[in-house]
Amino acid sequence: MTDDLVSPHGGSLINREVSGDEAKKLEQQAGSLPALRLSSRALSDLELIGIGGLSPLEGFMTSDVYKGVVENMRLSAGLAWSLPVTLSATTKEAQAFGEGDGVALADEAGALLAVLDLREKFSYDKKAEAEQVYKTADDAHPGVAAMYAQGDVLLGGPVTIFKRPPADFQEHRLTPAETRAAFAERGWRTVVGFQTRNPVHRAHEYLQKCAMEMVDGLLLHPLVGETKAGDIPADVRMRCYEVLLEGYYPSDRVLLSVLPAAMRYAGPREAIFHAMVRKNYGCSHFIVGRDHAGVGDYYGTYDAQQIFLEFTQDELGMTPLFFEHSFFCRQCDGMASAKTCPHDADQRVFLSGTKVRDMLAAGEAPPPEFSRPEVTRVLIESMAPAGGSGGGV
Repeated sequence: MTDDLVSPHGGSLINREVSGDEAKKLEQQAGSLPALRLSSRALSDLELIGIGGLSPLEGFMTSDVYKGVVENMRLSAGLAWSLPVTLSATTKEAQAFGEGDGVALADEAGALLAVLDLREKFSYDKKAEAEQVYKTADDAHPGVAAMYAQGDVLLGGPVTIFKRPPADFQEHRLTPAETRAAFAERGWRTVVGFQTRNPVHRAHEYLQKCAMEMVDGLLLHPLVGETKAGDIPADVRMRCYEVLLEGYYPSDRVLLSVLPAAMRYAGPREAIFHAMVRKNYGCSHFIVGRDHAGVGDYYGTYDAQQIFLEFTQDELGMTPLFFEHSFFCRQCDGMASAKTCPHDADQRVFLSGTKVRDMLAAGEAPPPEFSRPEVTRVLIESMAPAGGSGGGV
């Protein structure tokens, strides 16, 4: 029974999608409404609202909700929530929309997907949002840059989706209701979620398997929405996850599903956000490692763990699992962290992301202590020139 799983955030799993005759009727109505084309990030938010991934949100935030989240990390009723979920428009676009009216929401190609019941149009202070949410107003930060590039007007109100945005990875694109049903079918009551936008290397594997000793199952939940330039493409990452699970994980203890969210790179605040979203998918536990959702040097190494101390266990309704940076120790002859390994740094296999990318681009495999050979092979092949061999691994 899904009742044995952790409750969704706010108590109920939201569903803002319609189907059948109701969807056809709403689509016809949308055709007569003024329309707004959504960015890829807004499309990700729209899909997550519709399927309940952002429960208890029923739409894009109005000004009072937005202000409470930005300033206090709380929704109107006091429920913990760390990131604003907003829909922006330019001043010119917003002039076409009236409060109390419907707005058709379309993808970037103009295909209609949903209707927004526009409750409020409001302006906002982008610099203030940047400083409070991202802890920096520097436009070199990718999340801040994306927010600065938004329109100057926010549109708040509930949404109703009659057609989901077109998307890849349909086999793994499970809704919160579907992951919860899958957990129940397997008899899982406790589930640990793992967020990633990168291929899983040995340190990630170690954290996951430590956590799996405590719970019934693992939800490997890679993010497949918009990421920054230089991140490994989602299709390559998915193949890495598949070959890793085939060779190194018990199939009855792991579920691979994708999260259609965009990365905001908001560090500590995004760690809370990722945990709450995974709670909606049925996770009772969530792994928070080193520099979760960070970028550059904007956040301290363990700031994303410290922020959880600002909330009580009852407010979170799930259990974060904190891990230090892990590595392979040659002297220990195994994976470890500073908590368990007494040996000097020269015995520990550390590789920076830049170093790994340079090795892969040259067709050189990182050592097996860092990455499983099957994963390395997928990455090297993905970086090989068309028609090339990709080097031997």
